[in-house]
Amino acid sequence: MAFFSTMGIGIVVCIVLLLNVCSTGVYGQLCPEFYAKSCPSVLSIVNSVVWQAVAKEKRMGASLLRLHFHDCFVNGCDGSILLDDTSTFTGEKTATPNNNSVRGFDVIDTIKTQVEAACNGVVSCADIVAIAARDSVVQLGGPTWTVMLGRRDSTTASKSAANNDIPSPTSNLSALISFFQAQGLTAEDMVALSGSHTIGQARCTNFRNRIYNESNIALLFSSFRKANCPRTGGDNNLAPLDLLTPTAFDNSYYNNLRFQNGLLHSDQQLFNGGSTDNRVSFYSFHPDAFFNDFAAAMVRMGNIKPLTGNNGEIRKNCRKIN
Repeated sequence: MAFFSTMGIGIVVCIVLLLNVCSTGVYGQLCPEFYAKSCPSVLSIVNSVVWQAVAKEKRMGASLLRLHFHDCFVNGCDGSILLDDTSTFTGEKTATPNNNSVRGFDVIDTIKTQVEAACNGVVSCADIVAIAARDSVVQLGGPTWTVMLGRRDSTTASKSAANNDIPSPTSNLSALISFFQAQGLTAEDMVALSGSHTIGQARCTNFRNRIYNESNIALLFSSFRKANCPRTGGDNNLAPLDLLTPTAFDNSYYNNLRFQNGLLHSDQQLFNGGSTDNRVSFYSFHPDAFFNDFAAAMVRMGNIKPLTGNNGEIRKNCRKIN
């Protein structure tokens, strides 16, 4: 009897210790309840601001999701993409994958202002970006997932890393797999996360070569896209990444690929006679499986090299270090 009583006490102590580690971010742990006591309103604040922003412009949902992706792929999910240039470093906003492309900074600023008013100096910008990405997907009809929290913000940024570490729209399949593997993600994660292109838009400059020079593209689709993307000029003209439901988070992206309606070269590479064809086909017929795998992959992506404990800082203004 004493043995079981002692064992029970031991279990309770272990649980308390785990909760303490979770709440303090020690040992690199992230935890969904990180702000349960220090800022219990953070999730509702982020959700409210995101809801208003996406209701006003559905494209903003895709932009906030992309912001999280481009943050995590450059030295981890640390909010570095939000930093403006300083005298000591050139930030990531003007890197080739981001320049005139990445959006949503004003939405993050609005969230941060409201969060700071509720819980001064507690919630990181990196965590705000992660929560906003999840809430954007949900608002557009996609899956939800538990966002792990406790990241801290970087005190620097790297334009060169952004240029080198974010996959290009011209990447082939092997390069895409390598980009994701470099972040600890699998080819399966890559296919699932690429499904985020079921929402959002791309600039003509990023798909011009595909619609004019590639053969693995449906003729009607390429003709349709040429109407708004001439051979010269119109670089910033936009086209939806998803042909059929461009503002709904669903599995149409994979159906597009099966019929050679992928807008970007990198998209169509996922269904082009290679190792990822079967998974694309599977997701095109099984939306629930796609939702489940996408959600799981987002959690894994959100865990790329977070700053925790005493590393980094909690910025008061997401655009500059304290």
